[in-house]
Amino acid sequence: MSTISGLPAHVLLVHAIVVLVPLTAVLLVVCALWPAARRRWIWPAAGLAVLVVALTPATTNAGEWLQQRLGSTPAIDRHVNLGEEMLYFVAPLLIPAALLVLMQVREGRGKPLGRIANVLIAVLAVAAGAAALLQTYRVGDSGAHAVWGGIAL
Repeated sequence: MSTISGLPAHVLLVHAIVVLVPLTAVLLVVCALWPAARRRWIWPAAGLAVLVVALTPATTNAGEWLQQRLGSTPAIDRHVNLGEEMLYFVAPLLIPAALLVLMQVREGRGKPLGRIANVLIAVLAVAAGAAALLQTYRVGDSGAHAVWGGIAL
């Protein structure tokens, strides 16, 4: 994918990543810590986890296409390098998502997981969510500097 309606696809896809990764991370943490939220939001949160994992390679591929057309600068190279690592930060969101789905299904059947399992899943959700949020910030910040760094307002 190179363009969407004449615009570079990366420019459009990156906005989805910047919104959906933090949303997914926050939803997973809330679902891990609050059973009432889990009952209502775990399926959308798990679906979002799958979606961001699928969108991430599409976004990086579109970014590589754009880089070939724009050329390379140190700022763009830094952004590309950080962006290529992004999948390693969003893929782990699938683990707490799957475990929270399992937790919800078992609770629905009257066979809840033990307290230690609940705590471990919550810790995993917080860790994966925090890592994904941090990397999203790092990639986005480097991209903003690559695009806007030389422009003074």
